[in-house]
Amino acid sequence: MVSKKIRNIAVFAHVDAGKTSLTENLLFISGKIRRKGQVDDGNTQTDRLKIERQRGISVTSGIVNFDWKGIQINLIDTPGHIDFSAESIRSMMAIDAAIVLLSAVEGVEAQAENMIKLLQKHQKPFIIFINKIDRMGAIVEAVLNELQTDLKLNTLLQQSYKLKGDLPVVKNEWTENSFHDKLDIIEKIVSQDDVLFEQYLSNIPLRFEQLQKSLKSSVLSQQIIPVFIGSAKYNAGLEYLLNAIIDYLPGPKISEKLAGIVFKINHIKGEGKWTAVRLFGGKITARDNVKNATENISEKVKLIKNTDLHQAQILSEFSAGEIAWVQGWQHAKPGDLIGETAITSYVVKPEEALLSTQITAVNPAETNKLVQAMQILHNEDPGLDFQYDADENELHIKLRGEVQKEIIEAILLERFQLAVSFSQPMIIYKETPTKTAEGFVRYWMPKPCWAIMKFKIEPGARGSGVQFQSEVSVNDIKKQYQNDVRKTIPKALQQGILGWQVTDIIITLIEGEDHEAHTKSNDFAIATPMGIMDGLQKAEMGLLEPILSYKIKTPDAFLGKIASELHKMRASIQGPEIINGSTKIWGEIPLATALKFPIKLNALTEGKAKYNAHFSHYDSCDISLGKTRAYKGISPLDTAKYILKARRALS
Repeated sequence: MVSKKIRNIAVFAHVDAGKTSLTENLLFISGKIRRKGQVDDGNTQTDRLKIERQRGISVTSGIVNFDWKGIQINLIDTPGHIDFSAESIRSMMAIDAAIVLLSAVEGVEAQAENMIKLLQKHQKPFIIFINKIDRMGAIVEAVLNELQTDLKLNTLLQQSYKLKGDLPVVKNEWTENSFHDKLDIIEKIVSQDDVLFEQYLSNIPLRFEQLQKSLKSSVLSQQIIPVFIGSAKYNAGLEYLLNAIIDYLPGPKISEKLAGIVFKINHIKGEGKWTAVRLFGGKITARDNVKNATENISEKVKLIKNTDLHQAQILSEFSAGEIAWVQGWQHAKPGDLIGETAITSYVVKPEEALLSTQITAVNPAETNKLVQAMQILHNEDPGLDFQYDADENELHIKLRGEVQKEIIEAILLERFQLAVSFSQPMIIYKETPTKTAEGFVRYWMPKPCWAIMKFKIEPGARGSGVQFQSEVSVNDIKKQYQNDVRKTIPKALQQGILGWQVTDIIITLIEGEDHEAHTKSNDFAIATPMGIMDGLQKAEMGLLEPILSYKIKTPDAFLGKIASELHKMRASIQGPEIINGSTKIWGEIPLATALKFPIKLNALTEGKAKYNAHFSHYDSCDISLGKTRAYKGISPLDTAKYILKARRALS
């Protein structure tokens, strides 16, 4: 069943396309707020952090709701900076459709293109709004051409505009009174509909309602992407956009059985942890015990509140199709599935961060306070992958870029009154075996203990991750002990011989034995890292580096300089493809050489080239071109110390 009274949508865009201004003006036009805030003044509804107001960019997603023509629109304003793309991607789990916002001046930029591809991958319908038509240099036709040529979108523009002085005036060209004359729009719609196409060829008159219904069907299947134009600054064209949300984007499909997903976590001073939940089925009531299927636990709902930032209200319940905040779920994290019905198709995982940095409290006495603060931030953004090494008293997080580092520094100061410093971010490499080897462990001293195992270590296909299997009979190693081995494998592979996480590996337990009297419950968990590390030492580990896929669009005059620079950076180059006087090239480039390339490209081309890059995969890298690390902590190869530490006999 589909609920026609709700629209759950997000706005995605590249930074500075006007996303927060658009959200603010939609709230104003709908009557939700009486006075518009301004990004430059730092008083918008969805930019709540001091650092957001100061810098004029969104770094977290903001959830608002308003009504338009009797329909409740739940709208998520997402960050546009690529360093915070994980927050935008997590928002995709809560929505049924989206608006992609573009600038009429800058066109299709990196973050917008990446989000369009994700919307296509996860089959989320979307419409496009081209903003800033009032700006000097705005060329709507160029943006449409880019969408059609570069992204292969079948776009449909329904409007025209002109400027009266500085003010843009948008006219809707697709109405019940004028549609008969719009043959180009009619033909585009009927080309996706066999029934209407036959009527059209047979000169049978088509009704506006028929065409609108067919167009909505094509939008849902992404066969046609409606494009709207306007200016959020001057409220131009925004009513047409609101109507399009109602007319073309779907309401939520709902079911009876409880099913939902966690997509955001907030910690509010004085209130504690709030969990943002989108329900797809069933109902949640205050005081309910609700199952977290991902964690396989149940937790009680203490309070429920709506997503109204302007006027938050405590609710007694919320139902399928709705989004609400829940208090009381201490173990919840973004991506967790709620209820008995697992809706795994809605889980959208952000790309892993590729940089790592050590974070330190300026005042060493505040280290414990920093650990607690980072645990909160990690709960809100699991991509930080916060790790505290108590032995070394070191705190490490993963990053997506320099801007994210600056924002984390500001947030720690604003929310937790903590001054921190960071080490120079370094690239996260991985390692993998290059040949087949065997690892052996005989853990039977100092008694009492007994765990003997032999592992076969093999290289896996690139990108295959970790595969484990056992050929050992439960008569030799009991099932519970083999389960201990399986559970310990990920921990054993966190650091390899080169100091990095081990991946693309096949591990087979080929021999082993337990002892009826001497084997204790934790023996095989303790022994596993020793056996694995023994095998890795013999498997001649190779280094893997992160590789980006890139695309560059540049005026022809700069192509030679760019190609020369790319060759120096170990990049592959494909193309060129000539598009309207510009040249497009694409290929792959190691992150190690690409980190500062956008700045260099800007200088090489006088700011006239466009560059888009995203993580593609890990691939082999000569050790001389990468980086190795010493093992942190006590290595399982140092068996005597490792055993003492594992048995908690070593401080």
